[in-house]
Amino acid sequence: MNVHILQHVPFEGIGSMEPWLRERAASLSSTRFFEPWTLPAIDNLDLIIAMGGPMSVNDEAELPWLVDEKQFIRDAIQRGVPVLGICLGAQLIASALGARVYQGKQREIGWFDIEAVPHAGSAFAFPKTMRVFHWHGETFDLPAGAVHLARSAACEHQAFQVGANVIGLQFHLETTPQSADAMITHCRDELVEAAFVQSESSLRAVPAASYERINSLMGEVLDYLVGPA
Repeated sequence: MNVHILQHVPFEGIGSMEPWLRERAASLSSTRFFEPWTLPAIDNLDLIIAMGGPMSVNDEAELPWLVDEKQFIRDAIQRGVPVLGICLGAQLIASALGARVYQGKQREIGWFDIEAVPHAGSAFAFPKTMRVFHWHGETFDLPAGAVHLARSAACEHQAFQVGANVIGLQFHLETTPQSADAMITHCRDELVEAAFVQSESSLRAVPAASYERINSLMGEVLDYLVGPA
């Protein structure tokens, strides 16, 4: 299995997805847009994972690589390659498919519940409710034809699916204690008190079991996209 990672900042890696991929002997490659970068040929890829980052998908003037990345994602979807987008990655999928991405009514940073949106058919099914890790200020409209999978009190569009093998997650199921620490360290200035922004001390007090639950669900999403081991 050939898996390509789209990484936007050094401190947002693939977290708990790495051992899942290693267990399946996946061949990993990456485009790191914070370094000299190239995008691979799509033909030999079995999965593309677009990660998060503090920039906006609308920052094309300042970050012109966003244009190429969106085209790459659009081409991959058109060719039937499974694509998983996380946070910024979900917004990139939405934007690549013509949906609007814009500032949300409030930032959502910390551990808050998502609620599954009932749907017919074979799209991925989230637990009825589950507490997950969030770190975002923007949101998006659903792309045309997308299935709405999850919402939260702060953000209506938390997860969506396009076709059989494209999923966008506004929240972070891959987060580990180590990756949460990295995000806190690099984005501490965003922890401004608000209804859906938790304090640094609250974020650091989260027990290991909370990470284990979301990482397990992350594995279920990956199993859905590419099949179980």
